[in-house]
Amino acid sequence: MTTELALNRRTFLKSSLLAGGGLALTVSLPVRGGEGAAQARALNAYIHVPSEGPITLVMPKVEMGQGTYTSLPMLIAEELEVRLDQIRTEPAPPDPKVYGVEGDQSTGGSTSIRDCWLPLRKAGAAARMMLITAAARAWVVPTRECRALEGAVTHVPTGRSLSYGALAGAAAHATPPRKIALKKPGEFRLLGRSTRRLDTPGKVDGSTRFGIDARLPGMRYAMIAQAPVMGGRVAHMDRKAALAIAGVRQVVHDEDLVAVVADHTHAAMKGLSALNLTWNGGTRASIQQAGLVAELDTAVKHRGALAHRNGDPVKAAHTGKQTVSALYHQPFLAHATMEPMNCTVHWRKDHCEIWVGTQAPDRVVEKLAAFGLKPEQITLHNHLIGGGFGRRLEVDGVEIATRVARHVDAPVQVLWSRAEDIQHDRYRPYYVDALTATLDDNGSPTSWQHTIAGGSASFAWDGKPLKNGVDDDAVESSANPAYALPNFAVRYVRQDPDGIPISWWRGVGPTRSVYVVESFIDELAHAAGQDPIAYRRPLLKDERLRSVIDRIAKESNWATPLPPGRGRGVSIQAAFGSYLAQVVEVTVDAGHNVTVDRVVCVMDCGLAINPENVRAQLEGGVIFGLSAALMGEVTVKDGRIEQSNFNDYPVLRLAESPNIETHLIESTENPGGVGETGTACIAAALCNAIFAATGQRVRTLPVTRGLRRE
Repeated sequence: MTTELALNRRTFLKSSLLAGGGLALTVSLPVRGGEGAAQARALNAYIHVPSEGPITLVMPKVEMGQGTYTSLPMLIAEELEVRLDQIRTEPAPPDPKVYGVEGDQSTGGSTSIRDCWLPLRKAGAAARMMLITAAARAWVVPTRECRALEGAVTHVPTGRSLSYGALAGAAAHATPPRKIALKKPGEFRLLGRSTRRLDTPGKVDGSTRFGIDARLPGMRYAMIAQAPVMGGRVAHMDRKAALAIAGVRQVVHDEDLVAVVADHTHAAMKGLSALNLTWNGGTRASIQQAGLVAELDTAVKHRGALAHRNGDPVKAAHTGKQTVSALYHQPFLAHATMEPMNCTVHWRKDHCEIWVGTQAPDRVVEKLAAFGLKPEQITLHNHLIGGGFGRRLEVDGVEIATRVARHVDAPVQVLWSRAEDIQHDRYRPYYVDALTATLDDNGSPTSWQHTIAGGSASFAWDGKPLKNGVDDDAVESSANPAYALPNFAVRYVRQDPDGIPISWWRGVGPTRSVYVVESFIDELAHAAGQDPIAYRRPLLKDERLRSVIDRIAKESNWATPLPPGRGRGVSIQAAFGSYLAQVVEVTVDAGHNVTVDRVVCVMDCGLAINPENVRAQLEGGVIFGLSAALMGEVTVKDGRIEQSNFNDYPVLRLAESPNIETHLIESTENPGGVGETGTACIAAALCNAIFAATGQRVRTLPVTRGLRRE
């Protein structure tokens, strides 16, 4: 029934006895990740099997809507031979050495399943084996005569049975197995089957608690205002007017930050309005959108740092029969999560307690060292997150809340309005890409040269110098394209925007790169006079991608003509360990108004742990990516962000959303990532569809700007 995996010196299991007689199991094992390349990662997973009560999984990843609190317990339940409802979860405390991957405890990059696929299964299997051993010893029978099922071990010949709880204490004294027996995919009873998410009922009935739902005895509420221009300071405020509002307790002014603290949110909002704040802009008040874009247009002409080169594209460019060039612009983007930024802090002498939803609990502790706090002085209660998308990888919200809490003699919940949230985000950088390719007599690319100019989210994240001057995130899916190109070079020019904080955004590097690469390959197909899918297929490097593109052609009715004013576009990607193709159908009217009628997705993500959740994540990613591609942009005027709410930073509404069809290719390969794939791939398919409908290329996003510009 099993596949045996031996433990080596880098792999260990450790068990201990819980208070009350239960089994606590720690497992640290390497996993594979990235684009199919082996990466030695260590993940510490904890399973608690108590003498009484449910089995507990200490979660190494956070839940922000992607289904982690269902899919990761499924890995344990499968190998431990328990029902899913027999497992409860609890968030891991901030301790990256224990709960992190390579010392990093953050959740992002569609890595949760990839990081946990083997470690959690092995942890579950090891616990099962130890419990069986304990039962066999109690009955003085061979372990081969014992079977584990639904939280109990049965001696098959006699029918005797003992619950896991009854065996947990004895199992804790057993030596962890040197070889772990894992099930084969054909033996799975839970993995690969659509399963209802465990967190859905609580979200429906309102019992689920997000960070913004934290409630403590004596808690105060604070609304904040931050300098609209980076480095600005308060020019005027009317403290007396704010303090005159019933329920307002105090006004906190800390350099570029003002907070009104009150007994309830409404009083804090009224008090903040009564302050009648005005700000000095400072030196960055002269920053304009046009200037930032002009800097990037200049930067992309520079030679840049070499990210990857294959062959000699400069020499090959002189042998081609046709040259195609294009320049692409992608805007700053906000995250605009449904749950605005918030954090509750109780600052006391020698101790700080925090209630928040964060993607990076270890980073919270690290950053709070600036307040003179040691890790042991910080208690973090990490809640479910109402949308992360990379925004809650940053912990500026916790830092700001702590700055306010130091002045408040009670727990205080610090809230951001929607305007504060959008105007003080950490934005996806603006990017400009320049590409040139030459084609031979058959229309195939003989030379491909690509330069990327934009800010470095990687540097903004950790402050470490870029290796060889290249931001690996910015060039992902550009430096390693899905196509076998005989002569190509990709270069990166770092141009960080002054006064505009930048960070990760859903889909990370592939989101920006796939749009450019898949738009440009479509331009080459048109220049060669070939069908876009037929043009791509022979260039693909991976057979799994060929299967995906063949399936999308069938499922989208690619060969069926559409009436005038309508068009189909295709995009493919190999990213996050998964393979995806998308086809978009659009209608474009005489006023350049675009309606997305249909989206078809074909995904090979290896074994789909929970197929229904994979489909849901793809659909959510499509809506998120379409919203940005069609309408999303953040612009700067006089150093300030112009957008403030969903009226000027819109997202697709239900009536505007297309029909989305998802098709999963059955596979027993190790699982790939899913949560960000739909977002990363969709913009190119959309713009290629617009070209098919109108003959106009959209090289500047969003479409509302680019279609008219082009």
